[in-house]
Amino acid sequence: MPKTTLIPYTRLPRAHHDRHVLTSTVDVFGVAHWLLAESAPQPGGEVLPFDALVVSVDQGGNVERTELSAVRARWPRPDRLPDGGFVLAASRARRYEDMNQVQVFDALGRETSSFSVGDAIEHLLVDESGHIWVGHFDENPIGIRRWSTTGQPVWTSDGAGIPGLFDCYALNVSGITAWACPYTDFPLVEIRPNRPDQPVRVWANRVRGAKAVAVHGERVAFYGGYGEERDRLAHGELTEASVEPTDVGLLTLPDGLAPGRRRVVGRGSRIYVQAEPFTAWGVFDLSR
Repeated sequence: MPKTTLIPYTRLPRAHHDRHVLTSTVDVFGVAHWLLAESAPQPGGEVLPFDALVVSVDQGGNVERTELSAVRARWPRPDRLPDGGFVLAASRARRYEDMNQVQVFDALGRETSSFSVGDAIEHLLVDESGHIWVGHFDENPIGIRRWSTTGQPVWTSDGAGIPGLFDCYALNVSGITAWACPYTDFPLVEIRPNRPDQPVRVWANRVRGAKAVAVHGERVAFYGGYGEERDRLAHGELTEASVEPTDVGLLTLPDGLAPGRRRVVGRGSRIYVQAEPFTAWGVFDLSR
């Protein structure tokens, strides 16, 4: 199969490599963020609040540092807010029954609000308006929801007519629009919550198991799959009712190797991929 190589995007400055990378993401404006701790979290037992450092790097290499106080989640899902603050969420709510699952921090790293959104978070992505999109996996199949930073649900997939929404395999948030590819039927779903006449559009799709999706105009790309299709990059075009496949290949690291363990983030036409040791992001851009 033909190979497409990721383009190097951003790197964690070497001065911070002595800290443990808890997690990392790329925000809606294309800035990469690393959440760092002094040491790796230990499995089991109570999680005591700890201080963490967010290192933010834009595509031009400019670096910002934000100290967050009293982080509660052992393995948080993070993203940055448009005002410079951050949101962190514990992916498993069951372990945090006596505390709120989501923490919102201001630009100085101080907690300003906290609330719960439900167990089994697969994706957490902030849009340009500062709303928080959450997609859940199948241990809590409640679908996709959009939240305010004070914990008010502002959109929910309940009754939206999305077929087979048991696990939000792929979620892409760009601007204030979300795209999803959920298990079990794997349709391509466009969600525009500010479009009152038709907030949700659904296209039938034959690509199964993708973990990330990118959309540009009438073109779409799905990354990932089951088993030997783990590194698959499948392209398609949108028709009135379905995604029609055009070609399929592999997405590799810049050196041509398979990513192995990785994180992926979908943002508009882009799919960002971060492989071990999780200190660098590469990007595939469907618009190029």
